[in-house]
Amino acid sequence: MTSTPTPTSSWFSKGAESRQEQSRDTMGNSKSPLMRRSRWRRSSSKISGEDILALQDLDPALNSKMHLVNDAIDDIGWTPYHTKLFFLNGFGYAVDSLVLLLQSVIAGPAYREFGNRGYQEGLTVAVYSGMLIGALFWGFGADIVGRRYAFNLSLLICSLSAIIAGGMPSWASLGFFVSLIGFGGGGNLVLDTTVFLEYLPGSKQWVLTMMAAWWGLGQAITGLIAWGFLVPTRWNCASVDTCTMANNMGWRYVMFTSGALVLVLSILRLTIIRLKETPKYLLGAGEDAKVVETLQYLAGKYNRPCSLTLNQLGACGLVTGTHSKNRFSIGETMVHLRGLFATHTIAVSTVMIWLSWAMVGLAYPLFYVFLPSYLEARGAKLDLSQFEIWRNYALTNFSSIFGPLLAGWLCNLSFLGRRYTMLIGGLMTAGFFVGYTQVRTAAQDVGISCAIAFSLNVYYGTLYAYTPEVLPSAHRATGNGIAVACNRIMGILSAVIATVADTSTVVPIFICVGLLAVMGVVAALFPFEPYGRRSS
Repeated sequence: MTSTPTPTSSWFSKGAESRQEQSRDTMGNSKSPLMRRSRWRRSSSKISGEDILALQDLDPALNSKMHLVNDAIDDIGWTPYHTKLFFLNGFGYAVDSLVLLLQSVIAGPAYREFGNRGYQEGLTVAVYSGMLIGALFWGFGADIVGRRYAFNLSLLICSLSAIIAGGMPSWASLGFFVSLIGFGGGGNLVLDTTVFLEYLPGSKQWVLTMMAAWWGLGQAITGLIAWGFLVPTRWNCASVDTCTMANNMGWRYVMFTSGALVLVLSILRLTIIRLKETPKYLLGAGEDAKVVETLQYLAGKYNRPCSLTLNQLGACGLVTGTHSKNRFSIGETMVHLRGLFATHTIAVSTVMIWLSWAMVGLAYPLFYVFLPSYLEARGAKLDLSQFEIWRNYALTNFSSIFGPLLAGWLCNLSFLGRRYTMLIGGLMTAGFFVGYTQVRTAAQDVGISCAIAFSLNVYYGTLYAYTPEVLPSAHRATGNGIAVACNRIMGILSAVIATVADTSTVVPIFICVGLLAVMGVVAALFPFEPYGRRSS
């Protein structure tokens, strides 16, 4: 790669002297990169060409190269490859929500079969612990060795672990494989958004928010599978005294079916997408030639323009500070952590994002930990059959599909953007949480549950997309992984609180409501607004 000591002559430079020099170099050359980009800017009505972190005084060579790569991706536009990524990354989203709910769906019948022995909340702790470790492992790994390996392997680990878990003979062994499901799912969640974003043209970044609708689809699939296998009495024992593997196969069928579905999706990922390493990861790794090769391949395959050349990237200078000399070292890890605090504004953004993930990770599960006792104390009489319980569960999760669809539309409105969409979602959810405390009948229960699922996913879907959008590309998977890890730590804490706290008091309910409202306000105060800008 050609090296230049100072990148002041790059296309991204805004100094007057630099612009004069560029003008002299390109005068009379209608095929110059500058002239081509000027034509692109005149034809673009959706995105101004401004990169989100362009003014944050980061590595000037990386800023310049990122601008060129974003221009090239915008020139290529949306292709059938992006459609495949939307569906198969979306399936990954669905899998993440599916495996997160699996443990709660099967915990009751499995615990009954194993004689009600062991820590009752063990599967919750197992899956959250697995997702915590997975988010950190795959997040750091994806910034160190690349997105492709983690993207392909994490889903496969999920599927095989789910199938094996369905055959486990004890509560402890089931917990172990549930934690492995979480380990694979934790990494998959980090990579789905990161990979998709790093191929997206700037004018289509709102699709990343809409992709969270797959999360609701995964929850709905879980509800439908549970409805099918956990209702029939021939597969579900009624009492711990008479419960055996032979008369309690329902929860095992749930695991086998879910694992098989995920296995099919993981194979489709390997055979249909055949993911190439993302250009923005390659850029941070100094692989300029592979960046050009990847983008030119996409442009050639789908007959799209791409003017990016190796000489243009080389003229920007050498990228520094994105990796240490030894990729597999503590120093490499520290490079990625420091990158998330490179400037004051980026540091504030990082902390606020992690705080938001932690708050929603505590508020949502904790609310449902305390809710049953609270409703019982207020005289709510639901008296639902097993059929009605799982029907309502499926309906509630089906409702969550439409929250991200609304969020995708709202976040692409100039007067709202991502931040105020999250504010709306957080305040809506807090309001419905307050409404749920007044539930007295089964109809009210399912109605408010559906409203909460819808509104929460307006917030959650936007946060999922916003997080990778504003993180620096060289450290994006690390920051995203830590954000998800913060969420999982709070999930573990909620399970512990459920076993030691007094669930009859009203105070925790309204603490959760307050947290949701605060989450919305914090989102409105985020320092970066991605609307109209491109990820850096």
